[in-house]
Amino acid sequence: MTEAADFDHADGPVTPAMIEAAETALEIRFPDDYRAFLLTQGTGEGWVGEHYLHLWKVEDLALWNREYGFPEYAPFLIGFGSDGAGESFAFDRRTTPMPVVMAPFIDLSEGNAIRVADNFQHLLQRMREEKSLFPEAP
Repeated sequence: MTEAADFDHADGPVTPAMIEAAETALEIRFPDDYRAFLLTQGTGEGWVGEHYLHLWKVEDLALWNREYGFPEYAPFLIGFGSDGAGESFAFDRRTTPMPVVMAPFIDLSEGNAIRVADNFQHLLQRMREEKSLFPEAP
């Protein structure tokens, strides 16, 4: 089952060609669940449970990754959105399948990337069901 997101501001579904162009520009193959979401729901922003999610437009992914410094400071990550504040959502390409991490835009270094979901659908599920995406402190 594909989790949905009822964005306040939706950009609408994207085409396979748009996804392939972004994948080529970023030298990656997006996870299947993220691709399926893009094809059926597209991008946008709004509340998912108690969490804000801004999914960057597919045609802007390469630009935003460059602008935020992912290739320079976190080449192991591919950013795909944000929490609307200071945290990015990204795929960690060091592992297959690629988990979703959150990393602060101000410091994308490896030690600041926190795994928050096993995959994109798991991220949406956690956003709907949990108050915090961050692991509890010991």
